[in-house]
Formats: sequence, C-alpha cells, structure tokens
Amino acid sequence: MGMTEPRIAVLLPCYNEEAAIAQTVAGFRAALPAATIYVYDNNSKDRTIELARAAGAVVRSERMQGKGNVVRRMFADVDADIYVMADGDTTYDAEAAPQLVKKLLDEQLDMVVGSRVTQEDAAYRRGHVMGNKLLTGMLAKLFGRSFTDILSGYRVFSRRFVKSFPVLSGGFEIETEISVHALE
Repeated sequence: MGMTEPRIAVLLPCYNEEAAIAQTVAGFRAALPAATIYVYDNNSKDRTIELARAAGAVVRSERMQGKGNVVRRMFADVDADIYVMADGDTTYDAEAAPQLVKKLLDEQLDMVVGSRVTQEDAAYRRGHVMGNKLLTGMLAKLFGRSFTDILSGYRVFSRRFVKSFPVLSGGFEIETEISVHALE
C-alpha cells in the first residue's frame, strides 16, 4: 500500500485583488497541480470573484471585514492535510510552494513561513518594517525562536495547526496571532 498523496488546499484571502488574482491562481495551479485553490473574498468592490472563478478557483465569501475574520473562516471551512496560504496579489512566489510543502512534510513541522523577497516597497506597508522588527524581536525573546518575517502572509500549515487555531483572540494582526499559536 503506497502512501496516499496529501490533500493540499491553497488559501487566498482577497480584498479588491482583480489586478492580480487570476495570475496568482494560475501560479499556484502550475506549482501545485493537485491542490484545490480557494479564494475567500472579503467584500471586494471589484471583479475579484468573477476573475478568480474564471481562473479555476473555488470562490467563497466572508462578509465580516478584516483578514483575521477571513483566515479563521478558511481554517474552519476547508478540509485538507496541508494548507498553503498566500495573498491574492502576487507578492509571494508560487513556484516556492512545493519546496515549502516538502519541508513541512519532511521535517514534520506545523508551520513553514515563506519570507517576502520583493523589490517593491508596496509589499511592505509604511510602518510594517519597524513593527515587524519589534514584533519579531519580542517573540524571539519570549520563545527563543527566530522568525525573519513574522508578518509574512505566505505560510504552509499542517492540518493539526489549522484545526487547533483559536477561534477568537486579541487585536493583533492575524499573522502575529498565527506566529504566536505556532510557538505555543
């Protein structure tokens, strides 16, 4: 009996991403052909839903505004063995996804974080760099672990991680909550 291939879900939380969503879906489709790609729309006012559907994604909606609400909804709704989460705006390199998945499986990890390597300053909103350094340093002190990009939205998770994620927590950015949950 050969081991069955793990079911992979690509999770793309979106808000007004019509410019890049089709390209993002296509990138993950090429990188992870067996994966199911989910686009969770968060009240976009543009053609994100239409274009994501046309690109072959499973499109769902979360009406409560905010990425944290979308991520919690995706984690609760989607059933898979491995979850690849990225943003719908092509900030992250889809081609890296198979390596991130392989690392998670080979090392039996619960989370692998893909750092953003982009020349575009737009990927880091103003204040993010400073806040990221502060948060990263704070969590490293608390847990004695190293993160290079704690606010990265490009992550691969195990089923155990996703299904044990707390439903409600404080006012931190969702990426920070995810990092704290991983360290716990």
